Parts: sequence; structure tokens; C-alpha cells
Amino acid sequence: MMRELDLIEHVGFDSICMEAVRMRIALVILCATSLLMACTRTVEAPAVSEPSGAAELEWVSLAGGCFQMGEARAYPEERPVHKACVEPFMMAQTEITTAQFADFVSATDYVTRAERGWTADEADGPGLDVPPSSAVFDPPERVNLQIANWWRLEEGASWRQPAGAQAERASPDAPVVHITLADAEAYAAWAGGRLPTEAEWEYAARGSVSGEVMSWEETEAAALSLRANTWQGIFPVSDTEDDGFSGLAPVASYPPNRFGLYDMIGNVWEWTSTPYAPSHSETARARAWDSGWDPSQPGVPVGTVKGGSYLCATSYCYRFRAAARQAQDLAFGTSHIGFRIVQNAPHVTEK
Repeated sequence: MMRELDLIEHVGFDSICMEAVRMRIALVILCATSLLMACTRTVEAPAVSEPSGAAELEWVSLAGGCFQMGEARAYPEERPVHKACVEPFMMAQTEITTAQFADFVSATDYVTRAERGWTADEADGPGLDVPPSSAVFDPPERVNLQIANWWRLEEGASWRQPAGAQAERASPDAPVVHITLADAEAYAAWAGGRLPTEAEWEYAARGSVSGEVMSWEETEAAALSLRANTWQGIFPVSDTEDDGFSGLAPVASYPPNRFGLYDMIGNVWEWTSTPYAPSHSETARARAWDSGWDPSQPGVPVGTVKGGSYLCATSYCYRFRAAARQAQDLAFGTSHIGFRIVQNAPHVTEK
């Protein structure tokens, strides 16, 4: 078995804020050393006949347009700033909640990847037998930034019980978590929608087409605590809960942005339909193609998540901003990743 240090050197970290990279390493180490029971049952997603869940969602209509996407003053993957244009579309006002996802499961008998686990021979998986489980945030007694030792693979952790099989059930009005890209796409299809592209998501998060950069300086920390669910204090040791929450907050707990959308910053990272590339350059996007490309996770299919989460802190990972972006392994969900969906704007025929 490859030693932990060998794994880290093989991946080759360029940043101390590559949570998705370290999480897959932690899963590989944990599964290989603990010989966790394999999940041998594969459950196919049910056929979706017709949309039935969209009526229960609150939608915000967005006019679309062109804006300056990206950010030159923060992380390299947010560069270069470039012109992006999006067509009119409608976006769910909040992240999809546990209750809304439960309606989907009740109607379709869908089983998420966290509830199924992986077998070693499954395509696009981690190449190991992984039992029904998911990655859960667990503050350590001693912090090791090199291996992100605040993540653990918890058997039984899923959208139903985010902290594990022996923990309490998820709050109905909290954003649903432990969702992979495929899980999110299945819900979106049932609800008559789709996942937003990264450009659509960033346009919506900025709250205007003026290119406003939603990155608050430390002098505005007090205002930030009223606008988003993030980590206050020293990550990952102490969250002072100045924003009123430790962990997930119910959706719409903070004021909406100028488009009327809630929680576009913080609470949970949100899946987009865009494969991840390490920058916005044409070369990087071309190489990413349809399975994504993260140089720190060679050969691993990765998607783009946006918006930061309740674990983002100015002391560690300053990604609770509209332009912030991160690679996420398509094989796994986590306790801090959710999603929302969009629809194309209704076509209006001119008379």
C-alpha cells in the first residue's frame, strides 16, 4: 500500500487550499488501511418520465447579458478576467433543500451515490471498494494542513443523516448535502430543469452585470456575518458562530442579493454543469474537455463548484466570493456541497 507521504507527493500540492484533492487522498487511505466492507449492490437510477417537482420551487427570472467573469486579485484559477455572456434563464431562489430532495426520492426511489458506495471495478470511481458512506467534516485535535485531517469517511453518512448513521436526521429546510454531480443532475431532470453553467452561476451570484466583486475586506467582516454563512474564527479549530450558525444554516437565513437569490455565497458549495479547468484560459478549458482537468488530481474527473461554504474563512480559504471556484471529484459528495437548479427562460414569440 502506498504510504500517505507518497500519495501526497504523487499528487503534488500547489496550494494549501485544495480540499477536494486532499479529500480523495483521505478516502483512498482510509479505505485501503481499514479494509472497510465493500458495497456490492449497484442500484440503477430510475427512469424519469416527466417533470414533476419544479412547481414547488420558487424561481427568479434573470435577464441575462454580458459581464466580466473571473477575478485577477485572488486565486490563479479565477484568472483571466474575461467577457462572458449568458442567455435569459430562471434560477431556483434557494439551494435545493433536504425536504425538496426527499420529495424527489419519494417519487422516484432514487438512491444517491453516498447510499450506494462504489465497487472497485465501476467506471469513473476511485478504484476501490467503498461502502455506503461520504466525507464528513470533523474538527481535529491537532491540525495538519498538508492532509486536511478535518475530513473523515463516515459510513452511513448521506443526505438523510449528514453526520452518519448514528447521527440525527437532516433538517428539512437545510440545503441537501452529500450529493454528487450525477445525483444533482438526476434531481434537476425530474424537476424539469438543469444545473447552471459556471458562467450562469457567477452572473447570478454577482447580483448585477456591473462586474461587482463580492470580496469583502476584513474591515467589512461585521457586514459579512450578516450576509452569508461562513466560518468565523480560526479554521478548523474554532468557529465563533458570529453569523448565528455553526454548520449548515436553513436556506434563506440571510438577506438575498440584488437579484433576489439567497445563499449564493457561503452555506454550501454548489455544483455547476461546467467541467473544471485550472483557469479561464482557452487552453485550459480546451484541455478540460468534458471530464474536467485539475493538475493536482491527474486522471480524476472533476467538476466545478462555486460559492464557498460554511467552512470558508478569511484565515484559511478565502473563497466565499462570486468568482471563487474549486475542483470537485465527481465520484464523491461531501457534507458541505449542495446545488440549485435553473431553467431556460420561456420562449416568447413576438406578434
